[in-house]
Amino acid sequence: MPLQDVTSRVRPALAGFEPYDPAFSPCRINLSANENTHPLPPVVTEALRDAMATTPLNRYPDPLGNELRDTLATWHGVERASVMVGNGGDELLFNLLFAFGGPGRTLVVAPPCFEEYKNFAKMCETTIVEVWRDERDFSVRADAIVEAACDADLVMLTSPNNPTGDLLDPALVRRLLDETNALVMLDEAYVDFAPASASLVSWVADNPRLMVLRTLSKAFALAGLRCGYLIADPAIIDVLAAIRQIYSEDVLAQAVANRAVALRDELVPVIDGIVAERTRLSQALAGIPGVRQWPSSANFLLVRLPNAAEVRARLRDEHSILVRDFSYAKGLADCLRITVGTANENDELIAALRAIVEGE
Repeated sequence: MPLQDVTSRVRPALAGFEPYDPAFSPCRINLSANENTHPLPPVVTEALRDAMATTPLNRYPDPLGNELRDTLATWHGVERASVMVGNGGDELLFNLLFAFGGPGRTLVVAPPCFEEYKNFAKMCETTIVEVWRDERDFSVRADAIVEAACDADLVMLTSPNNPTGDLLDPALVRRLLDETNALVMLDEAYVDFAPASASLVSWVADNPRLMVLRTLSKAFALAGLRCGYLIADPAIIDVLAAIRQIYSEDVLAQAVANRAVALRDELVPVIDGIVAERTRLSQALAGIPGVRQWPSSANFLLVRLPNAAEVRARLRDEHSILVRDFSYAKGLADCLRITVGTANENDELIAALRAIVEGE
């Protein structure tokens, strides 16, 4: 039989997609992925190790992770029925678009933002409406978002936003709920690094169209575990429970996540330390000629400087420090995103960046 190009059989909506590539390189200091590089308290480390060591692997996991759901529900003051756990926030984002998007449905986003919103929407054949942020300060254009949402099925917004770091004005969320019929998903992956009042989880009970996405990847230093969760109206949770892949959250992830959430108060000094380092790093960057930055409530800073792509390459090649290059992206010309590392990591970054910039 003649050879056939099997790729021609791929669904048209999926043609052209490529594997996710975060552009990692071997390095001494990785400040490119917004991971928590700060040491965890020993009591937390030992508890997580114990959870892994004592969890049997011969049984299938609870498909819905009910014990973890209960722990998360207690933390946030909701019922188990309002919580869904997933294999990272990414699984939950995809499932939301799989369930509530699709042909003839529309998603509104406010770029520059997390690219996976748009990628998952394309996979699910959902129409995407982009309401671009103000190019000077990256603020959301509230009136334009509300206008677009009036004809949309779903709105996805991030607070703090990735990669810009700014918080969303709750007044905009209020308008979306009051003036439109769209489902509103608020991604709070980085909210642990913002003031406590920044989270809108408490709004969910009185607003059945509001969903809040959270993760253990950032503040909890569990990026490798892949555990996220959604807080939403029970009717939405029931829909997602029906269409999710079975056993997507394995037994180790559930056990470790449950233990970590139970010990969340032990992480407060770690989070406070990251916030303090964010301020110190921002102040140091302000002293480097040609560097512009934007206020951030996350565990990263977005900076703009001349020849950003070349600077990123030199940080990697000459100093073995990796940061994220966004200079290729629309609206982010000459921008780098820098994760807030430990004090030593930040010191090395500042020294290397200063040497590159001032040496040119």
